Amino acid sequence: MKKLIVILIVSSLSLSLASGQLACGEPLKINDGWKFIKGDPKEASSPDYDDSRWQTLDLPHDWSVEGPYSPSLASATGYLPGGIAWYRKKIEIPARNKEMKFFLYFEGIYRNGEVFVNGTSLGMRPNGYISAFHDITALVRAGKTNTFAVRVDHSESADSRWYTGSGIYRDVWLVTASPIHIAPWGVYYTTRELNPRQTAVTIQTALNNSTPLAVTVTVVQELEDKDGTIVSKHSTKITLPGSGNKTVTQEMKTTRPHLWSVENPYLYTLKTTVYQGDEVTDQSALKAGIRTLRFDPNKGFFLNGKNLKVKGVCLHHDAGMLGSAVPREVWAQRLETLRLLGCNAIRTSHNPQAPLLYDLCDEKGFLVLNEAFDEWEFPKKKWIEGWNVGTPGFQGAAAFFEEWGERDLRDMILRDRNHPSVFMWSIGNEVDYPNDPYSHPILNQEGIQQQHTAGFLPSQPHADRLGGIAKKLAAVVRDHDPSRPVTAGLAGPIMSNETDYPDALDVVGYNYTENRYASDHERYPSRVLYGSENGHSMEAWKAVRDNDYIFGQFLWTGIDYLGEAHQWPSRGFTSGLLDLAGYKKPRAYFRESLWSEQPMIYSGTFRKTRSQRYSTFDAPPLWNYHEGDSVTVISYTNCEKARLFLNGKEVGNEKSRDDNSGIISWNVAFSPGKLETVGYDGGIETARHTLETSGPPHAIKAVPIQNSISTDKGTALVNISIVDQNGIPVFLSDNEITCTTRGAVKLLGLEASDPADMGNYNDNRQRVFQGKMMAYIQATGDKGTATIRFTSPWLEPAEVTLILE
Repeated sequence: MKKLIVILIVSSLSLSLASGQLACGEPLKINDGWKFIKGDPKEASSPDYDDSRWQTLDLPHDWSVEGPYSPSLASATGYLPGGIAWYRKKIEIPARNKEMKFFLYFEGIYRNGEVFVNGTSLGMRPNGYISAFHDITALVRAGKTNTFAVRVDHSESADSRWYTGSGIYRDVWLVTASPIHIAPWGVYYTTRELNPRQTAVTIQTALNNSTPLAVTVTVVQELEDKDGTIVSKHSTKITLPGSGNKTVTQEMKTTRPHLWSVENPYLYTLKTTVYQGDEVTDQSALKAGIRTLRFDPNKGFFLNGKNLKVKGVCLHHDAGMLGSAVPREVWAQRLETLRLLGCNAIRTSHNPQAPLLYDLCDEKGFLVLNEAFDEWEFPKKKWIEGWNVGTPGFQGAAAFFEEWGERDLRDMILRDRNHPSVFMWSIGNEVDYPNDPYSHPILNQEGIQQQHTAGFLPSQPHADRLGGIAKKLAAVVRDHDPSRPVTAGLAGPIMSNETDYPDALDVVGYNYTENRYASDHERYPSRVLYGSENGHSMEAWKAVRDNDYIFGQFLWTGIDYLGEAHQWPSRGFTSGLLDLAGYKKPRAYFRESLWSEQPMIYSGTFRKTRSQRYSTFDAPPLWNYHEGDSVTVISYTNCEKARLFLNGKEVGNEKSRDDNSGIISWNVAFSPGKLETVGYDGGIETARHTLETSGPPHAIKAVPIQNSISTDKGTALVNISIVDQNGIPVFLSDNEITCTTRGAVKLLGLEASDPADMGNYNDNRQRVFQGKMMAYIQATGDKGTATIRFTSPWLEPAEVTLILE
């Protein structure tokens, strides 16, 4: 018997955080119990189609990450497959709801998602990153079973320069609304400072009336603080035309407001209630942050009037073996790790991400540079088979930019403009990359041609086209949210400066061109500048730190990601501060020494040989060598001084950080034992880091990050490490771990972060990498406890217990 979901509409519409994103009606998440098949069977959209042999699964779902990896596939997307697949779900809607409005809301389908309701197509949305509302009222059969079907076409699998995933990889909602309701994404608020003690909150509410008669409604706005106390309220009556729409603007003033900031991300709740007489016809609740933004070409960025250096990272949307279907808890842990390093900003490179990421940034105090596109009208080169093999292909989002670009940008803004974390809108990334695809005669000038050896290519589209497109996109942004600046990441400012492109922007981002900061600041004194994409070097950071007019940087990248891979075997790109499992890499500690205000110190080591080359900010935490080996110890610290001790004896004299390299180093002779790096401020010890020589692997150690999880698909992250008989981590271990579960949970997967491991990630076995691994355990519905056991031949096992509540 097929499982149906019954939709119950209660008389008193309840508020939910989901409605903060949706801003209308009563949303119901419908992720569970979808039917799925890879392939393109005929008549799969029909309600009568027999899908009984299809796989049953829950959303979000990414089929590409299930593999298998193959060296014949595109390195751009991590050697993982695309294809075509279908999803189907049956839902019963009670007859008493026949007068209601119904919407299907997909947060993301990658890509070319065509949605069918009871066999009728709602059309296809090509952009896989854009959330989309579908009004399905005319197609719903109240009192009967309704069939939703989705065809996903990712047959052009190499349509991106990085891993995208395939399928319905974000949440899906069925929204039920009164005929008189708030429009989808219909609530929009902005804040401004009236004086140091008072702030005004302006709210625009778009209303829809699908009845044939004009109606008068009352719109009530309430601003609640964290304690639930109403601190401001406003009520307005408005007449809506029959079968028409109208927007009402209201303003509320708050005295001595709590401001949202990166240090204290205070969130109010903004409640919007629509009354027809005494009856509530619609209601929404969203988290709101009160804050002001200011950008100055000479002094940089100001949040709430306070000058702030933006310490940002670029992030793609995947999480290693989880692919693009990433649970909230995984993102929460990753963001918290970045925050503790001193990071305060995220760039969504190079597309809108899942709504839950923005919610988390609101809560944790991250600024968000929200980016829309990596391509405009022309595609960029991509390796279709393998890496640097054959002729590059030109699959990509450019194929539908002309038709959909402005609408996609609009929908991104409408969805995300209520997030206080969002502080800039980016309309493009590296669309001006010289000769890929645009070109300009400036590339023939002496000196410039050496950087772009091909020079000007008249056969390529002329870079003068960039200005006109940028102006159109910027107008879309300003039409729907004039409260934030328009920006973009320029890859070729030498070329773009000869066009109208930079002038269309409010704030101009430079990718990897720190050497142009000073000259362009002098040449364009009114231009607000920052590093929209930067490397990890000390020089790149000093360009921000030492220049008031450069307000920040965004490192490439915050976390390792799938795709943009190198020659097989290679799963992805490895320049992140965190690895594929979210663990801190040595360069994370280097960045912490530059960004964090809390005393810290770290030490890593390496022994240079002719065949080994190490970056000075990638020194691993290893103290296992041969007796007497000459070892270089690298320390990252923000303390004034540091000293090095081996088995309690000082072996490294007191040093300060070299401001050119950002490091301290000593050369010592290896002897087994305990290596300690100690940091001092004002002559007092303020930080200490220890490395110990480990013995052979002896036991598995498992520590859950969450001891309890929600029965509603809550996900626990369990740290796995290999230790010796004294409990010291064994960095060089690569033991294979087997995971088994008891209780109402399932294993989502094991991620060890080895970028060259192209094996099977769908089973319950995986080798640790550098002595550790992350396990993802998800609840399946019942309360109680679950036991997770980790075993490996010749090692003592480990067991953890999770509470399901």
